[in-house]
Amino acid sequence: MAATLPLLAGALALGIPSAQAADPVPSGRAALAGTKPVWATGSADQGATAASTTVNARVYLAGRDAKGLDAYAAAVSDPRSASYGKYLSAAETQARFGATKGQIDAVTKWLKSSGLTITGSNQHYISVSGDAAAAQKAFATPLHNYRKDQRTYRAPAKAASAPDALAGAVLTVTGLDNAPHRATHQDTLPGPGAGFHNAGPFSTYYGSNVAKTLPDAYGTKIPYAVHGYTGEQLRAAYGAGKYTGKGVTVAITDAYASPTMAKDAAQYAKNNGDKAYKKGQYTEVLPAEFNSTEACDASGWYGEESLDVEAVHAVAPEANIVYVGGASCNDPDLLDALNKVVDNRLADMVSNSWGDVEANETPDVQAAYDQTFKLGAIEGIGFYFSSGDNGDEAAHAGKKQVDTPANSAWATSVGGTSLAVGKHNTYQFETGWGTEKATLSADGKSWVNFPGAYTGGAGGGTSSTVKQPFYQRGIVPDSLAKANGATPMRTVPDIAAVADPNTGFLVGQTQAWPDGSVKYDEYRIGGTSLAAPVIAGIQALAQQAQRFPIGFANPGIYARYHSPLFHDVTDHPLGAHRDLAVARVDFANSVDASKGVLTSVRSLGKDSSLAAVKGYDDVTGVGSPAPGYVASYGFPFRR
Repeated sequence: MAATLPLLAGALALGIPSAQAADPVPSGRAALAGTKPVWATGSADQGATAASTTVNARVYLAGRDAKGLDAYAAAVSDPRSASYGKYLSAAETQARFGATKGQIDAVTKWLKSSGLTITGSNQHYISVSGDAAAAQKAFATPLHNYRKDQRTYRAPAKAASAPDALAGAVLTVTGLDNAPHRATHQDTLPGPGAGFHNAGPFSTYYGSNVAKTLPDAYGTKIPYAVHGYTGEQLRAAYGAGKYTGKGVTVAITDAYASPTMAKDAAQYAKNNGDKAYKKGQYTEVLPAEFNSTEACDASGWYGEESLDVEAVHAVAPEANIVYVGGASCNDPDLLDALNKVVDNRLADMVSNSWGDVEANETPDVQAAYDQTFKLGAIEGIGFYFSSGDNGDEAAHAGKKQVDTPANSAWATSVGGTSLAVGKHNTYQFETGWGTEKATLSADGKSWVNFPGAYTGGAGGGTSSTVKQPFYQRGIVPDSLAKANGATPMRTVPDIAAVADPNTGFLVGQTQAWPDGSVKYDEYRIGGTSLAAPVIAGIQALAQQAQRFPIGFANPGIYARYHSPLFHDVTDHPLGAHRDLAVARVDFANSVDASKGVLTSVRSLGKDSSLAAVKGYDDVTGVGSPAPGYVASYGFPFRR
């Protein structure tokens, strides 16, 4: 892999959000592609937005060498390139690719002259506020109201534009439309507002406790769900070996911040055999204030934070962890959190267990995320995103689609599996994560409507907006890459790890209980928001082996595809006609047995219309890390 191969120029090499049909713009102006949402159609048009309506927007800056940024970010990330691993410091990145003072001043002058008020400014964007009349003057587009999802939102009636003289300085503008751009966390059990406790019986490892008194499923007795895997079991399953993540820093971004996180993490490590945190090993970087706490269900994010922090430490017990909290779950605040990591080179990799469906994201916001990811790639920072917890999203969002920002060609999308770790921490098998649930009949002799309804599974599929990046060519089958048409598109996920809550991870968290007490407890959890920090932890181990930053990981991951370094995960690992399931018992009130228990069977490997098959698939990507994967980063890799 040492030979230098030619890279396609600019963003085309990695894939960019597909441009919309060009709208005519006034003479002397340059269109800002993607600023008119696809849902702003003539049939949905409800008329002009009132001129007095307040508009808050961000004008993102392209920097001094946007094409060079794309090309260098690709080259520095590709093991085939002579520039591989030649990262720049945050200061060098800003000096080479950041916006100049002249660009910032010129854009500021233009916005002010249009009647907009500057509300904030940094090296990434200039935020403005004003009435719709001023916004329409600045960006040369009418603003109209449109019906979307039974509600009315504002949006540009045609693509926004900037003066030709500023075309090279302005990347995009966000906020002209006011439809929700809001991330949700990807865990699949109740959040910490009210306490949650698992009922039993359990298995301590997969298959250790067979439900002999319950009905058969798929012609055989099935085991009870595991109590929750620990770091020791996950490290063994994914081949951690002697590596601990020493010398590597993992950042975690979520919205808000649990006030008991450090205490909970220390207690969890003590209870579950993980190494105690050293002084300064866990730190937090938080905004001056939070917002949108009710709309975003702020306390609901605490469980996500607990899962992410404890999972990374369990897998990479000597890695440093820096938690970077967003001021809310809205895109601007989450982007600010990610930019803090990049601007200050806070970490080597970033685990992100949040996202939204692709239909809710617009190309302008995608462009802002991508620029952050590219700047990070140049500094040797990799971004890992959970692929989602609703399979193909058809049942959840009304049509098949993927999640974002996991769909970015510049991020690593992490899918999910159901994991069987056996006695003595031996890896047994994995299926794709996808669950069908049937409940126990009243007489206890059968499962009602077995195998039951689909309840959730790993997100995946083919993007409708992002073109296929170079590292997927020749690996992703055309049947997936061209699922939406003749043009090959970005397919997700890239890699996978345990996500199924029924083969999930034990997490510890301070919660509120019905008796009025607030105390720490542990419960099993899952979702691709488990898979993302597990993979980030594995990558921390791999970086320790490599002894220099992995950075944007996808070119290296796909370079290892045709090798035994991945578990090739399928939905039928024990034979084509052997379906798998576990039994699960839950408290009816989520806390204790006072209201009885609910018994169900949870099938494995049943992910909506998605399937984990031999080779690359849209549930698990190239598969999950196998023994040898981590160590392979310690020497020049050859397929």
